[in-house]
Amino acid sequence: MRASRFFISTLKEAPADAEIVSHQLMMRAGMIKRLGSGIYTYMPMGLRVIRKVEAIVREEMNAAAAIELLMPLVQPAELWQETGRWDKMGPELMRVKDRHGRDFAIQPTSEEVITDVVRSEIKSYRQLPLNFYHIQTKFRDERRPRFGLMRGREFTMKDAYSFDRDLAGMQASYKVMYDAYTRIFNRFGLKFRAVAADNGAIGGTGSHEFHVIASTGEDALVYCPTSDYAANMEAAEALPLAAARPAATEALVKASTPNATKCEQVAELLGLPLSRTVKTIALTVDHEQDGKVTRQYFMLLLRGDHELNEVKVGKVPGLAAHRFSTEAEILEVYGCVPGYLGPIGTKAPVTVVADRTVANMADFVCGANDAGFHYTGANWGRDALEPALVADLRNVVEGDASPDGKGVLAIERGIEVGHVFQLGTAYSESMKATFLDENGKPAPLQMGCYGIGITRILGAAIEQNFDDKGIIWPTALAPFELVLCPMGMDRSELVKAETEQLYAQAQAAGIDVIVDDRGLRPGAMFADWELIGVPHRVVIGERGLKEGNLEYQGRRDTEATAVPLADIIPFIKGKLAA
Repeated sequence: MRASRFFISTLKEAPADAEIVSHQLMMRAGMIKRLGSGIYTYMPMGLRVIRKVEAIVREEMNAAAAIELLMPLVQPAELWQETGRWDKMGPELMRVKDRHGRDFAIQPTSEEVITDVVRSEIKSYRQLPLNFYHIQTKFRDERRPRFGLMRGREFTMKDAYSFDRDLAGMQASYKVMYDAYTRIFNRFGLKFRAVAADNGAIGGTGSHEFHVIASTGEDALVYCPTSDYAANMEAAEALPLAAARPAATEALVKASTPNATKCEQVAELLGLPLSRTVKTIALTVDHEQDGKVTRQYFMLLLRGDHELNEVKVGKVPGLAAHRFSTEAEILEVYGCVPGYLGPIGTKAPVTVVADRTVANMADFVCGANDAGFHYTGANWGRDALEPALVADLRNVVEGDASPDGKGVLAIERGIEVGHVFQLGTAYSESMKATFLDENGKPAPLQMGCYGIGITRILGAAIEQNFDDKGIIWPTALAPFELVLCPMGMDRSELVKAETEQLYAQAQAAGIDVIVDDRGLRPGAMFADWELIGVPHRVVIGERGLKEGNLEYQGRRDTEATAVPLADIIPFIKGKLAA
């Protein structure tokens, strides 16, 4: 490729709406162009990166015996209504009507469509296992699109779907895809971590997220440096900080705590560690039957220095449909304003759910259900009824014991770019996707689902690989592997001849090369390619050629290296192999 025949459009400054590094650098490097909120045109330089991502994904999917097809972007509402997701997905699912008034979805994912395909095609266990995949445009109507390709509305995703005859087969297919994803991210040249995750709106029985490690990542990843344990914050198990509850040593005292509605204020006022306090979160669950609504009230208790994990709360028996209690409900149930609630002496019946750590606390501080007062020296059994439920309610913190018993937990930031799910029969049962087993009896298909955010990979890779000059692409993802930068090509026949010869040799060697024949000054030329992030650069100058040398510099190198002209192609191939 010659730069004069390619489209290069770099900017000195990023647009004002570009909030994070990857968004800023992709705009400045001319890789994407904003069309509307969360919608981008992939410009030629960016599209080359996307195609390289797709090629690696496609090669590994094919190697894992997945079969490519292509499902439509527009899907009939009836399929989504079969699984209940037409309503469950909420406003993120873009709904449209055709000229006949029929409802359709602009697909954010394709579980329903692939299940519909398979239920009409698969009749016997002899046709299993199967794994179909496609690389297709997706649309999710994000409430607040931001961060460029990281959280846009239109994006490209690879989604695959496996079908098996039994649970063991589904788990085997899941393992094949998990291993394929590991190979994919290794080939990308990115630092990543696979973590256990919550299935969320997709449903199913188990899942892992693949995260690119980056300090700017939105997600907190929990792992044990001395074992294989890893999970995202939503799914990371928090063990009780004390193995057993100690005996009470203090008397219950009602202490005056005026204007202290937060645990931090109470601890400071009483001169006690924050870890001695217990905070209360009031929840309500509405039950509707025969047009009548009844309410059940729950009190969640966490240690004062811990944070509530709402995903875990939703898994507590009876709390799947919870909401935060209103102030009017709190006054009715507790007889007190928020900020002074606690498990001793509520006005109305309430179900107490204590976090594991709180259940093993003694002599703790809690609200007295009386404005301006807290109890100190509170103890379970003696002062407060034992909790109705004890559950894992909190986010883990660094230094917590690892659930596998093999060390302590650490936390780092990551960007989710892939997710694999064990769906089981969540879709096949609702859509009646069955096959005939060995005994001739119908059985539901066991499914797995596997996604990679193709375009999101670009943003995540940049968030992990950049400096003050621009992008630093891993070689496997770079729009070009090598750029040739001739100095005065239009003025020196020697430079022109050697550049053309080197360009031909690089192409013959299978190197993805571009020659910058635009006639720019060295500073402007180098700045463009450093911004774009091409990992390898060779400068061809008349002075160096007379000495028999070329000047090589890797994108991460601080200085250039002189390389004999005769050795440059083997030298570059060695760098690419490394």
